[in-house]
Amino acid sequence: MSEATQTEAATKPTAIKKDQYYPGVGRRKRSVATVRLTNGKGVVTINDKSPLEYFGTDVFEKTLKAPLVLLAKDKTVDVNARVNGGGLTGQAEAIRLGIARALLGMSEDFRVSLRQGGFLTRDARVKERKKPGLKKARKAPQFSKR
Repeated sequence: MSEATQTEAATKPTAIKKDQYYPGVGRRKRSVATVRLTNGKGVVTINDKSPLEYFGTDVFEKTLKAPLVLLAKDKTVDVNARVNGGGLTGQAEAIRLGIARALLGMSEDFRVSLRQGGFLTRDARVKERKKPGLKKARKAPQFSKR
């Protein structure tokens, strides 16, 4: 390939492919979620299951769909998430962060709305480590005078 052909290929805009997806990674406590957003009909899949089947209640589904609802993308974007570690709340919030980050890949114009909604802030609170001589991180053994 000549230099002119290489620069033409590099500057040529790439068309959006049918199978294109937007990735995002979210973390919360011990949970890690890998999210892929694709154009679709609003189907949400978590570890190859529906949110109701995976979580057992629709409360967590509302949590993880919040960024999509804010931007009115809940009917036009399919979500495929892989999540592991932690509990149900941590997993739902990790998926929510992953979705918000993937939406940024879709369009940088969403940043202001997502930031104001608080969906781009990583919640860094994790369990505190156990200290020697204590029962848990801060709980001391019961004091006995005699």
